[in-house]
Amino acid sequence: MPKSLFVAILASAMALIASPSAQSEETRPAMTSETKALVKPEKSGLLPIDGLNYYYAVYGKGEPLLLLHGGLGSSDMFAPILPKFAEHRTVIAVDLQGHGRTALGERPFGLEAMGDDMAAIVKALGYDKVDVMGYSLGGGVAFRMAVQHPEAVRRLVMVSTGYAANGFYDEMRPQQAQVSAAAAEFMKDTPMYKSYVAVAPKPEDFPKLLDALGAFMRKDYDFSADVPKLKMPVMLVYGDSDMYKPEHEIKFFQMLGGGLKDAGWMREHLSQNRLAIIPNRTHYDVFFAPELVASTLPFLDGVTKVKTRDEIVSE
Repeated sequence: MPKSLFVAILASAMALIASPSAQSEETRPAMTSETKALVKPEKSGLLPIDGLNYYYAVYGKGEPLLLLHGGLGSSDMFAPILPKFAEHRTVIAVDLQGHGRTALGERPFGLEAMGDDMAAIVKALGYDKVDVMGYSLGGGVAFRMAVQHPEAVRRLVMVSTGYAANGFYDEMRPQQAQVSAAAAEFMKDTPMYKSYVAVAPKPEDFPKLLDALGAFMRKDYDFSADVPKLKMPVMLVYGDSDMYKPEHEIKFFQMLGGGLKDAGWMREHLSQNRLAIIPNRTHYDVFFAPELVASTLPFLDGVTKVKTRDEIVSE
């Protein structure tokens, strides 16, 4: 394989998950044994759902929050911030199809099917309705779950997620189209591969996973017709240097009914939906940003009131 082709494939794969090798030392999360000790689940296991055995882990206590990771990752990628969520919530972390401790299986890989699976997992665990937060690939799964099973989703947070393939920067689409099993051998020294084989039930499936992701990314998609179906409160979160075009992010928010007019002096026209753009963050490090917890928890808790100027001054 030409080196230039491999570089393009690796770049596209890294567009699915923040590989530690793609981050600066300043932003790289410390994935030490001490960090991992902070996220021991209270319970975990496998759930048979539509031909797959999904791994899940439950942390903390409180209102349930389903947490979905990015591509080529696992629920472990949230280790730096998951303890903060678990202080306030019952966090249900799931490894998506072919990722982490969930085997790829023989079933086709797609957002719609995984959206159905997440609703089935929630029901199997005894929850009628949950809040859902998904990052990147997990955001797409969360989107489909909310569209296809709105009765199961109370509030929805999508982090670094678009509603159509044309939301990516134009140069990324040709790179994504080249992802395939041909890159597997070249990726054996990468953190992505090493983290996969460390927990995967079938480590030999890594090339098959790359083929599945490549086929998935080569498909053109546009879910704009489904955006108005999201009647629950929705929050969109991006880094200010994300992989999505800023105009796509704003359009997504507007399609949800936000950013269409001034909120009013008394906040009387305030949308139920929210948009957060976190400064100094990219697609590859926004998922573990401390600001992600600080900005999303009030939304998940349904907090809309803010302190007045006089209340702040008198403190």
